[in-house]
Amino acid sequence: MSLKSLIACGTKVWSDSVEPKIMKTAVGRGITGATSNPIIIADIIKAGGYDERISQLIEQGLDDSTIAWTLNDELVKDAQKVFQPVWERTRGNDGYVSFELDPLLEDVANPLPQGEKVRRYVELAKKWSAGHKNRMIKIPATEGGLASLEEVAATGVTINVTLCFTERQYKVSRDAIWKGAQRRASGLAGFKSVYSIFVSRVDVYTEKHVPDLSPQAQGLVGIVNAKQMWRMNQDFWKDKNLPLSQEIIFASAGTKRPTDPPDKYVEALAGSDIQTNPPATNEFVEKSGKTYSRKIDQMPPKEIVEEIGRKVDVAKMEKVLMDEGTLKFADPQKALEKQIHERRASLAAAK
Repeated sequence: MSLKSLIACGTKVWSDSVEPKIMKTAVGRGITGATSNPIIIADIIKAGGYDERISQLIEQGLDDSTIAWTLNDELVKDAQKVFQPVWERTRGNDGYVSFELDPLLEDVANPLPQGEKVRRYVELAKKWSAGHKNRMIKIPATEGGLASLEEVAATGVTINVTLCFTERQYKVSRDAIWKGAQRRASGLAGFKSVYSIFVSRVDVYTEKHVPDLSPQAQGLVGIVNAKQMWRMNQDFWKDKNLPLSQEIIFASAGTKRPTDPPDKYVEALAGSDIQTNPPATNEFVEKSGKTYSRKIDQMPPKEIVEEIGRKVDVAKMEKVLMDEGTLKFADPQKALEKQIHERRASLAAAK
């Protein structure tokens, strides 16, 4: 049972899916949380099984966007029920399901003024978190998202900062959340925050944009980058004496290169905090028969880390990956709403 081996060395394993069939086996495998996004919801709907529910929502007179968000909310709620006992057992330190706020706030085709974007993030964070003990609200590390974090944290919302690639994004988000947390009327007893550092997309970027990296360094940038931010996070929170852990989520942990072992990032980042892995990656780990050990605080050789520091323009990397990321962020939401619209049409035609 290799997932349990990974967990035994200090990693919390979450599923990058709220698909009901996956949720049924999750807890038995030691998985203690999950996350959602429009691509996941669209894939669940596409697989069938929700036509009757969509028909009910159509009959209620709801538009496509409202139906999409209703289904999203219901699927996340169902996953929350699965992990509620974990949340209770750990007193709020684990057992969460992440709910992503409207990606269309970052739609490059319909840009919003910064102030309006911030206002909407705060409004939606309060709306979708209300009444939920073990729901995290995902806010992207875009400029609008970052600018909203202090106020969202101050309202008591549990935040998962997503789409984070660089130390700059991590520091800005962490400092804003900590500043907001200290304004909470309820105090710091239930304060929890996580920072989703995307790993594999960094290596995709360097293969394309930093071809002069040595073969020894190419493919390790995502790991070095994530480990450096993990260390910064450990150092920042260690003297705050908080009851709950403020953690890094190692996200985008599925490999993109066919030549890489599917558990490349899982193994390299084992030993601390949270890995949100795609179902296929968790399945590979479960069946691999491997014994995992703590690697999170082991860096590659010094010369490789120094080469990466010299050759990778981090500001350029952040810009390129955020431009790509915001497109990947908004486009699936549009596709999800289009899918529901098409389902509406086919149901109408069938009458």
